[in-house]
Amino acid sequence: MLGVSLFTTSCNEDFLENDIKSRLTDDMQWASEGNADLFLNDIYAALSNKWNSPDNLDNFTDDNDAGFYWKSYSWRQGIVDPAVNNGTPMDHANGNATDYASWAAGFLKIRKCNLFIQKVTENSANFSEAYRKKRIDEVRFMRAYYYSEMFMHLGGLPIITEVLDRNTMEEAELYRQRNTFEETFNFITKELGEIVANKALPVKYNNGDADAGRATLGAALALKGWLELYAASPAFNAATPAAGADPNKLVGFGNFDPKRWATAAATNKQFMDTYGGTYALFPDINAFWWEKNEYNSEVIWDRQVVAVIMGSNYEQYGGPVWIDGVYYTWGNYCPTQELVDQFAMANGKPISDPASGYNPQNPYVNREKRFYDFIVYDGAPYKQDWMAKVDTIYTRIDKVRPSKNQIDFGTDDVGNTGYYFKKKINPLKPRGGAASGQNYVYYRYAEVLLNYAEAQNESTGPDASVYSAVNAIRKRSNLPELPAGLTKETMREAIRRERRVELCFEAKRFYDIVRWVIAEDVMNKDFHGMKITNTSPSDNKGKWVYEVVGLNHPHVFTKKMYMNPVPQPVVDQNKKIVQNPGY
Repeated sequence: MLGVSLFTTSCNEDFLENDIKSRLTDDMQWASEGNADLFLNDIYAALSNKWNSPDNLDNFTDDNDAGFYWKSYSWRQGIVDPAVNNGTPMDHANGNATDYASWAAGFLKIRKCNLFIQKVTENSANFSEAYRKKRIDEVRFMRAYYYSEMFMHLGGLPIITEVLDRNTMEEAELYRQRNTFEETFNFITKELGEIVANKALPVKYNNGDADAGRATLGAALALKGWLELYAASPAFNAATPAAGADPNKLVGFGNFDPKRWATAAATNKQFMDTYGGTYALFPDINAFWWEKNEYNSEVIWDRQVVAVIMGSNYEQYGGPVWIDGVYYTWGNYCPTQELVDQFAMANGKPISDPASGYNPQNPYVNREKRFYDFIVYDGAPYKQDWMAKVDTIYTRIDKVRPSKNQIDFGTDDVGNTGYYFKKKINPLKPRGGAASGQNYVYYRYAEVLLNYAEAQNESTGPDASVYSAVNAIRKRSNLPELPAGLTKETMREAIRRERRVELCFEAKRFYDIVRWVIAEDVMNKDFHGMKITNTSPSDNKGKWVYEVVGLNHPHVFTKKMYMNPVPQPVVDQNKKIVQNPGY
């Protein structure tokens, strides 16, 4: 495992003879494949700690009623400018957990990638040809990935592929201007396309493989297809981007080109056609994230996590707060009514359809399978492997038999929405100390299918291949196929609903509300939860009444927030850097 191998990879004899055992000299670092891998492992170790934060990216969407967490709450209040939290107002207090759009952290990672490529090339005699090809393409992927993380939040970036050195370079070489949105996008996708064409990496790793967790051809093509979908979307594929007037073309293409949808569709179709024999939907979405199912057929790229050593607190951050009367979790992941309402009925119809059979006074009956797999609702049975018996989770306000999970709209850990999350929670006992070994999955095959369906629908309309991609995901959840005869617009609505449900709480929704240019609409409204009370509260002999209520946790999302600001220190230090619109 990568987190372990950083410390346990064997070294060559020269290294063992080093007088200063705590330091690997530059010559020794690049003297052998084993020593070079130590440096490479550090590049992987720089991956953001997304798997271990109570304040993940879904907290900045309409899917979750987030707590009032430290620095990052400034974003939700609309307090966003280049000087707030060093220009990364979304950043959580513990630094690396959600360093989305962190200019300094991102370019430090990119520098490490450039240094590896340079040194392995300079010392090529010390490495086999197979090693050089494989490892350099791995690092090119990691560089592209790190660029993509910043690109999605900042737009155009300085494209730097060599190691900058203030001791040997003039100021003009060190201080670079930002490349345009299109140039940055082209650089990243070209790199990924070349990696795929080179075929130096395996298509996929399986559980137990020595290099499991490293870059693959599948990861490179999936990331390429996603970025092409992202860039083809209305926020960027327009004369004026979502963030506002952009004369320098830093946050959008500056024009609309329908061929961008076709390009995204073609890349995701390439994945399906070329790697479809290797990747496939995992039959049980409920068990997809469990440790025993790591590297299953649907996993494209993940971050290896090792229990306790470099483990996750996910099971402690989310899920019901009180289980069998004992306080176990922080209750951070609390689905909003807005998200819950997106889950269809078992007959496949949305609850807004009069023919669906939905009863707002009995809302949790006959819902689709994913609702029961992902959501803990009032009256939900809750049983994990470590529990001796099934617990029933009640969030209703019950004066006769109060539940400790009863919503109180207060500031304690008990959620305010009437819901908790079950998705991704491994069946182990929640406890402190980063005890979970659940890998963090960046991309899975279901997303490729949804990416393709959306891009193809926007490019050519709802042809048979669009139906096929969406219906494959619906079939896994025992839903009937989409009705025939959908228009491009109604298919778009169906795909967006399917995407929101299937990928909820996987750090995807934020990018969707940005690229679809709906963040200003969905985020500038109060979110809702479910308040359940009895008409005869003293004895519960009346009816239980289900009432959708506001949470009074208003968010603010302004036009400029479609992109993050460039941190003020960056602009101060490099006068060539142009700030993003609105800041």
